[in-house]
Amino acid sequence: MENIALIESFSEFKDNKSIDRVTLMSILEEVFRAALKRKFGSDDNFDIIINPDKGDLEIWRNRVVVADGMSEDDNEEIELSEARKIEPDFEIGEDVSEEVKLIDLGRRAILALRQNLISKIYEHDSTNIFKQFKDLEGEIFSAEVHHIRHNAIILLDDEGNEIVLPKSEQIRSDFFRKGDSVRGVIKSVELRGNKPAIILSRTSPAFLNKLFEQEIPEVFDGLITVEGVARIPGEKAKVAVDSYDDRIDPVGACVGVKGSRIHGIVRELGNENIDVINYTKNEQLYISRALSPAKVTSMEIETFEESKNGKKGRVNVLLKPEEVSKAIGRGGVNIRLASELTGYEIDVQREGLEEEDVELTEFVDEIEDWIIAEFKNIGLDTARSVLETSVGELVKRTDLEEETIIDVQRILKEEFEE
Repeated sequence: MENIALIESFSEFKDNKSIDRVTLMSILEEVFRAALKRKFGSDDNFDIIINPDKGDLEIWRNRVVVADGMSEDDNEEIELSEARKIEPDFEIGEDVSEEVKLIDLGRRAILALRQNLISKIYEHDSTNIFKQFKDLEGEIFSAEVHHIRHNAIILLDDEGNEIVLPKSEQIRSDFFRKGDSVRGVIKSVELRGNKPAIILSRTSPAFLNKLFEQEIPEVFDGLITVEGVARIPGEKAKVAVDSYDDRIDPVGACVGVKGSRIHGIVRELGNENIDVINYTKNEQLYISRALSPAKVTSMEIETFEESKNGKKGRVNVLLKPEEVSKAIGRGGVNIRLASELTGYEIDVQREGLEEEDVELTEFVDEIEDWIIAEFKNIGLDTARSVLETSVGELVKRTDLEEETIIDVQRILKEEFEE
């Protein structure tokens, strides 16, 4: 009865966790053999017969008959007088098989055995979940909001598996309620202890890449390939696309008529502004396209012998004065994404710099780097460009205080007065 009750309890685990029959039998035998080793010192001479479907379990111990007083190992040998209590016609040297009942292991051992079985079942289940989601790394996955914490959202999929969407992997404008369906890309899967930790991301460039595959048929079919993605989540992104079929306009196909195709992706990403450009192996042309909407006059590329900070080289880009702010973008976003997409450090220079003008970097001894960076972020990289812009306009376009701007302009004026 004890055997049947124990196995029946594990049939429930089999149903709940969808463990196949062969695996269940293997786990059961492993745990029972561990219990036998603890009780008898060895399990080599035991046969375990399990039928989990019917709840049957039989354990048989095999021993050799020896003469009375000659037994050296009670687990592997049985004296003749004891053997004849089982069958009266046993002789020395014969093999004796005797059934072992679970009750013979002791109550405490039975409780420990059950606990060990439960642990093994969950361990097996966790390993399967880990393998399942490890294969999904980099793929889009949907799950439902189950619980909201200050630093993460806990999601559950249809199978009840827990997926974590950390705050750092959420788009700034993301707002979810319990029960909402959330899409993201499986960023990483790790085993922490015996429990798989599944991390979902909505900020990864891979998420935008996969959204293109999911939403644009030509990308899904392989007619258009996504060659590069750079993004500042929820704000702006640049995507380089290409097609091996000259009849297909990859940018037009991805954007659609009046942006109809890309609109769903933009909405999914919290109205992230997405620039789609044509990829090319011509690096000068690629960099020019990456800097759009600015129009580049000319450029010089310096390739590093070895990659520095993940960059292939440095590019000095020459632009007309009115194009500088377009190339840099608000807060430096455009040039930052262009650099990330192309793999080059990009320096912007104003075309037709007057002889009496001076680049702001020449004033590093008098003006702090971060203040110079504020001006460069809005396309003002020379002394005259700062002096020709009103204090009020500079206060609006930068994060600088009026007093700081007035002080900077005073320093710059002194340069020309000299």
